[in-house]
Amino acid sequence: MKEYLWQKPDWQEMKIDYGDGKLAELLAEARFAQGQVLGKIASLDLHAQLEAESRVLISEALQTSRIEGVELNVDSVRSSVATRLGLPEGLGYEQKRHHDRHSEGVVDILLDAVQNHDAALTENRLHGWHAALFPTGYSGIHKIDVACFRKGTMHVVSGNMKEETVHFEAPPPEKVAAEMAAFLRWFNGSLRTLDGLVRAAQAHLKFVTIHPYDDGNGRLSRAITDMACSQDEGLPYRAYSLSLEIMNQRQGYYQILEAVQNGSASLSDWFRWFLRMYTQAIANTETIIEDAFFKAAFWNQHKGKPLNERQQKVVARMLEAGKAGFEGGMTTRKYSSLAKTSKATAYRELEDLCQKEMLQSQGAGRSVHYALAS
Repeated sequence: MKEYLWQKPDWQEMKIDYGDGKLAELLAEARFAQGQVLGKIASLDLHAQLEAESRVLISEALQTSRIEGVELNVDSVRSSVATRLGLPEGLGYEQKRHHDRHSEGVVDILLDAVQNHDAALTENRLHGWHAALFPTGYSGIHKIDVACFRKGTMHVVSGNMKEETVHFEAPPPEKVAAEMAAFLRWFNGSLRTLDGLVRAAQAHLKFVTIHPYDDGNGRLSRAITDMACSQDEGLPYRAYSLSLEIMNQRQGYYQILEAVQNGSASLSDWFRWFLRMYTQAIANTETIIEDAFFKAAFWNQHKGKPLNERQQKVVARMLEAGKAGFEGGMTTRKYSSLAKTSKATAYRELEDLCQKEMLQSQGAGRSVHYALAS
């Protein structure tokens, strides 16, 4: 019979082997990468900083949900982020249009975790986050207990009913309240008492080990991790998306969590995996920062030029692709589809954008397409 991590005496202590040379090396690399990206964000002007912040937040909301197999509406997430960050309408940010409660809930959780990172993490706060994740009281077609700790057993399984494999069994429901009380005491009392990145890795592992809710534990654990990183940096925004990199390494993420839970991997293995993932997440941010600067500079260069709603939407979608450009370029057919207008109108409006020197045409005849003006 398997013995899980939570069944070991004093498992929440999670003693760290700082004599582990590899851990120290990875921690130094992570700190260096962190310093580099925070310095680059600080060097951006306000518009570019807001653009970078919005891109990271959009990525985090979409990817933390996607890890669990939940697909949020991209336009709804963008709209929610634009509204909550106060991004200006008329620069491609569509506010008050595509909102839905699920997207708003995820964005609200992530913003609360980082903007209010200096506020205590409490049971009521976590219950509020859980309610925001499941505004209808359902997970898919299944009714779940919302804004309270689970009342039933929790198993992570795969396979069909006849050949079911149990990957993890969480603590029984009667232990959850005590385990969560211990976790919250530790989380609120451990700030500045140990390395902040190691603390973030600990918080993530502890929360998913307890698995206190009927559903949404992974998304909440990643919000708590973002909160711990914000506390470490003392910043009310995220400069990089951990969830994007976890999604990129999704299989390895679940494998290391399962291995640590069943004892086939050590706590040091988890800390090392987390720090590698963290450093790679920051490396991915380079593109986000470049694209944020490019988008902010583009709108600043063309501010005051009158655009209709359709043109704003299409230019914004092209800018979302960043410096790499919109795949295949913009065509009258794509414009017509995105803007929901006729091809004749699409052609006129694309040509108008060229006259305004915002786009430039490439090719000729049927192969003509449009790119952002350089």
